[in-house]
Amino acid sequence: MATVLICRRFPRLSRVTTFSTTAKCKAESGSGKSKQKKEENPETANTRTECAATIQLLNPLDYRVLYNPSAYAKSRAASQQHAARNSGHALGDTSTSPGTAQVQHTFGTASSQALPPLRNALPKPKSKPLLEQTISARLSAAQTKEEAEDEKTETHDSKEDPRVFQKGRPEYRSLSYDKFEPIETLSLEEGDSILHSVAVCKGSQSPGTITDYFRKLSRLPAEQHAALVSEPRFNALCRCAVKNMGSFSTSDLIDILKACVRLVVPPTHPLLNACENEFCRRAWDMNLDQLLLVADCWRCLERSVPSYLSILFSYANMQWKGLALPQFVQLVYIIGEGRRSPADLTQKVESMILKYLDSFTLEEVGAICLGLFKSLSGISDHVMRKIADRVSLQMEDMSTYALVNVLKMLRYARMDHLPLLKELGKVIPARIPAINIQGIMHITLTCSSLHYFDKGVMAAVAMSLPSKVTYCRSKDAAKFLWSFGCLDYEPPNEEEFYSSLIEQMHRKLHEFGKFPEHLLTGLLGLAFVKRFPEELIDYALRDEFVQKTRGSKYELKKDLFTLGKSVEIECPSYQGSRLPPQLYQEITEMVLNFAEQEIYVRPEIVEATSLLESMLGGPEYVKSHMILPHTRSSDLEVHLAMDGHPIPFNLKDRIADKKLKDIGVSLTDDLMTQLIKGRSNSQFPVEVENEARTPGQERGEEARTPRAGDRAALSGGALIADARLQVEPKSGHGLEAPPPLTLNRQPRGVKLAIQVSNRNHYCYCSKRLLGLHCLKRRQLQQLGYVVVELPFWEWFPLLKRTRSEKLSYLHYKVFNPALLSRAS
Repeated sequence: MATVLICRRFPRLSRVTTFSTTAKCKAESGSGKSKQKKEENPETANTRTECAATIQLLNPLDYRVLYNPSAYAKSRAASQQHAARNSGHALGDTSTSPGTAQVQHTFGTASSQALPPLRNALPKPKSKPLLEQTISARLSAAQTKEEAEDEKTETHDSKEDPRVFQKGRPEYRSLSYDKFEPIETLSLEEGDSILHSVAVCKGSQSPGTITDYFRKLSRLPAEQHAALVSEPRFNALCRCAVKNMGSFSTSDLIDILKACVRLVVPPTHPLLNACENEFCRRAWDMNLDQLLLVADCWRCLERSVPSYLSILFSYANMQWKGLALPQFVQLVYIIGEGRRSPADLTQKVESMILKYLDSFTLEEVGAICLGLFKSLSGISDHVMRKIADRVSLQMEDMSTYALVNVLKMLRYARMDHLPLLKELGKVIPARIPAINIQGIMHITLTCSSLHYFDKGVMAAVAMSLPSKVTYCRSKDAAKFLWSFGCLDYEPPNEEEFYSSLIEQMHRKLHEFGKFPEHLLTGLLGLAFVKRFPEELIDYALRDEFVQKTRGSKYELKKDLFTLGKSVEIECPSYQGSRLPPQLYQEITEMVLNFAEQEIYVRPEIVEATSLLESMLGGPEYVKSHMILPHTRSSDLEVHLAMDGHPIPFNLKDRIADKKLKDIGVSLTDDLMTQLIKGRSNSQFPVEVENEARTPGQERGEEARTPRAGDRAALSGGALIADARLQVEPKSGHGLEAPPPLTLNRQPRGVKLAIQVSNRNHYCYCSKRLLGLHCLKRRQLQQLGYVVVELPFWEWFPLLKRTRSEKLSYLHYKVFNPALLSRAS
């Protein structure tokens, strides 16, 4: 048994602490598994004398948001995958994984390349027919490569068959194409004889004969189908069928279409064009079973037929009350595979789900959810909750494939169904090792999208993933990284977990030009957990890549903004590409405009801002803004001197629409007391007046001057003893006006970044902060801010309490002596 040495290449990484580590290469034995890993990693093909890889980490300086990655690219069509395979690309270089290829070919037979040569399958006849000669010639060059790829196919990695629900009821046989239908194989001699008859008759066959020819030829061995479809005599038969299209009976026409499915006729073939037109013409004369069967055949052929589907949906709408359960499930399946949701059927679909919910098999429940998810059909919370109720009670009896489909719809509906999520944590971890990579990705993505953290699920995923990582598409790898980063979870095997995914991102680098959203999704997930792979970041911030993001169907500017600014703050030694300043300015303006309309006006933020202004002495002491616009959430900034005095710094709000006049001091009761007794009894700052008062300034006056109730709430030093905020005369100068409110003349002190958090900043039903907000707080601290949080579980209930209670709470938060000790 041969032994293959595998040398893994670890890309350069950036972490909070600079370090270097050497990973020794391990020898792996086993002909199948070792060859598989070597072939799937193109980079191992480069011979190297070194068996060690150094991980270089930069010295970065936290980010966690309600952020859903924009990577929802459609899967490739089967024809594209055949083209990729025929072009001789290695498995690791194709845009989809082996699992994707298998699921997309479940309705047709394999190409000729995937099968053994004809001489190994059948006895050699005295003289080879032309059909067999063609097949043999095509197979000879491709066999070795195909057998190697077959060895690499992981049995549990292939996607499940979305039609598995059809096995649960015999009624589906009349509604769908049955790929498992037993057929008697036609010999090569008989097939060649039929093609000879076609050539001799030259289109004079009757419709019945033509139909019979299609039925028989479709029974040829699967390895002959690809060669048959390209055979000139078969094309002559197709032209004859097109010529007689209007003469076929509906059942004969359906048989021809089924033969095309079995032969894997290309979806753009002229025969199929003619068949589609004819079925559209006679659709209203067909029954619903026939319409559903034809629609299923189109799906198996992976041909887009929007006109035919429109007729089918209109027909079903008229016959809605008479729909049997199998007909309804098959219809929803077709709706999903067609990727379109008829608006006039939405409510009727919901009512039918409720009608049959208790009668559906669990596989049918999964099929319903998958159909709704693929067609992006909205569903009411009531119906989704009913589905989730049933699934949570029967999850152990449900196949993993059906369960994953329910989770997709749960994610799409943003349904926080706690019983289902808790049951998921009990059932799914033990199944993870046997689930295909796309199924694991959807489970992980559901947890992160719903902000639900279950350590058992995430740990099981992390332990299982490294051995399967080569089966990840770029989309899968990116969403794994984002999901773990979003939930701010670093598993016990974090180095192996992250290194394997980053390595896979490098292998899939060629895909990111077509799907730039996947690269940004993955890099943001890594940034959440303080990981910055230098080479990938350099690629993502290049001008060429930025230009490609402009052509994406997703808005990726904000993602670029977040990534670029995070690198600036957390990776000071980074020397790679950076975004141009004008792009930063453009996105900053866009983010700030959104914040003014949607964030700053939120009641909890407005109330906190108003009360802080009142407590501290005016708007010049508080600024409601985004300190870090790339983190997409707001802050209330407050500056304190080392002795606890608030420092005025917010000039813009103070003088934006006003011209400064004579600077004076208000003669308040506190100030008079201070002048007479030399000390103030109040803990509030002396009021500073920068301009003459006008009647229009009443609101500002109210904000600057603490109310009597505010003083009563905060006096006495009950919350802090040493936070004396009064202004005392400087020795030798008497009472002076404060210096101009400019940042460059601020006394040394502490800058507070007050976070008014909400539930969307945390994991569901927990106080675990999400990754984007962890990133934000980490970066604020690195920029010298002290983060003070008004957590929603404390601040939101206070919004309904008295003003004095709210002020007392804010006073405690802002003037906590521990804050000053941190800055000293």
